[in-house]
This record gives sequence, C-alpha cells and structure tokens, in this order.
Amino acid sequence: MRQSINLDPIMKQITAIIKPFKLEEVREALAECGATGLTVTEVKGFGRQKGHTELYRGAEYVVDFLPKVKVELVVKGEDVDRCVDAIIKAAHTGKIGDGKIFVTSVERVVRIRTGEQDESAV
Repeated sequence: MRQSINLDPIMKQITAIIKPFKLEEVREALAECGATGLTVTEVKGFGRQKGHTELYRGAEYVVDFLPKVKVELVVKGEDVDRCVDAIIKAAHTGKIGDGKIFVTSVERVVRIRTGEQDESAV
C-alpha cells in the first residue's frame, strides 16, 4: 500500500510526436540513453505544418491530418534531459513538421505482474 504521495514526482513521462521515418533513429538513440521501454502509436495530426493537397485519380483533395508517430516513455527525473536531447538529435530534419516533445510529471507507476511501484516499476 502506498504510504504518501510525493508532490514533486521524480518520474517523468516523455511524449514525442515525430515523423514516422525517424522512429528507428529515435528508438536507437533512446536505447543508448538507457531507456528500458517505450510505447509507440501511429497517430495523425497537424500543427503549423497544416495539411497539404494531393492528387488522386485526377482530382485534388486536401489531407488535413498528417501521419505521425507518438513515442511515450517514463524515465527517472535525472534522465529527462539526456533522453529529450537524444530525441531532438535523432528526430531533427530542420524542416517543418519535425514534431514536438512534451514532458509531464508521473505520480505513480505500478508493474502489474509483480506489484512493484514507482521507480522500481519503470
């Protein structure tokens, strides 16, 4: 049973939205940083890049949402900067649509199989 809630969490979730073709480079960079696990989801969206126009069977149509990949991982607070820097270096093309990285606090982690909690569950 959890005794108390730490108001300044020492675990952080890093969520990166990147171009799909950069996924393998990002995964390798995170592995070199010591990240032990991550979740990848195919997503669609847009930011400043907006959509674009494509031609299909002679007709133009607007693609509002662009394919992206969302990479999520939870790390110790002390590893955040190193992991964020690795993602930036691996995902950077210098062109519009490279993506974004969000870092949020994680209050609690529980490994379902063993019941381990927090840092030992990451």
